[in-house]
Amino acid sequence: MDPDALKNSWALVAKAGDEVPLFFYSHLFLSHPEVREMFPVSMAAQRDKLVGALGAVVSNATQLDEVVPFLQQLGRDHRRFGAVADHYSAVGGSLLATLQHFLGAAWTPELAADWAAAYGLVSSVMVQAAEESAEDDAPAWWPGEVLGVDRRTMDVTVVQIHPEQPLDYRPGQSVAMEIPYRPRRWRYFSPANAPRQDGSFELHIGLVPGGQVSGPAVRSLKRGDAVRIGAPVGESLKLPEDTGHDVLMIAGGTGLAPFRAMLEQLDRRAATQQVPRVHLFHGARMPWNLYEHKQLSNLTQRPWFSYTPVVSDDTSYPGQRGQVGAVAAGHGPWADRTALVCGSPAMVRHTVAELTAAGVPATAIHTESLGTTTSAGSQQ
Repeated sequence: MDPDALKNSWALVAKAGDEVPLFFYSHLFLSHPEVREMFPVSMAAQRDKLVGALGAVVSNATQLDEVVPFLQQLGRDHRRFGAVADHYSAVGGSLLATLQHFLGAAWTPELAADWAAAYGLVSSVMVQAAEESAEDDAPAWWPGEVLGVDRRTMDVTVVQIHPEQPLDYRPGQSVAMEIPYRPRRWRYFSPANAPRQDGSFELHIGLVPGGQVSGPAVRSLKRGDAVRIGAPVGESLKLPEDTGHDVLMIAGGTGLAPFRAMLEQLDRRAATQQVPRVHLFHGARMPWNLYEHKQLSNLTQRPWFSYTPVVSDDTSYPGQRGQVGAVAAGHGPWADRTALVCGSPAMVRHTVAELTAAGVPATAIHTESLGTTTSAGSQQ
């Protein structure tokens, strides 16, 4: 395979914008109508998510070793859609047809062979991981029930979920959830508590303007609703294994959720062993969106924990004001700490830039963006 040819050809196709997913899905649903039921009734929010991910991953298949764990998890995770090997073939065929359509004369036999080989490698890794997961009797998804709903603010709802079988998740990971009001629209959320004996967990769901799922989740979920939960995913956010290595946490909005789970885990450990010092900065637009302020303030009684709330849009706020990333970076130095960042893509980018400029090594910064494949807070 020619890695430059793969990347360059995908870059050319991507210039066609929304025409690419339109052609791809039209080809897929016409040639394999049986896969249509795997997708939401309305494709407006789906847009180019699948096509963009396919192009980005497959065009980098020559570096497959670097993304094998991600692909394996993706394959296991896609079991919840009922995906089997034949479905991967259908998607691959439509991907190649899309490339041929938009590349025209540039679609040479050599390039076609390279793309076919690259997709074959990627899909093989995913299918094999899914098959191994099925052989281990791991469920494709877990039935769950809503135990309680707390509309904490205008924009944030805290939901208690109880799966029929416990999920073996690690604080910092995310789970996909399907709610009854939006069938086949799975969205990722991060449990906001350390694992409990009864298997229940808490999700923080933020309202996204125009969101296809966040709106019904915040406004309509109620006790007794049945939900479906996907397997835990994600390795980006986790506490350092070295308990003496202190931690900086920076959260925007419901990006706080994975950090709440980590703090609960540390609080349990502190009873019997040394834990790292943690300083958490939580940013919100307005003071009332600091929805865990009381709980976090109470936790500052622990000698290992410090907390700074930050508000960006209220000029009358008496505390720290501004963008949470800039405020946190200005409270340094943090060069000796592991930095964990979670929030919107824009917040994460800004925070990483601020931390880097403040002298925090890039290798010490670990991030998760809301709205990504393994989002920690709510997606649309």
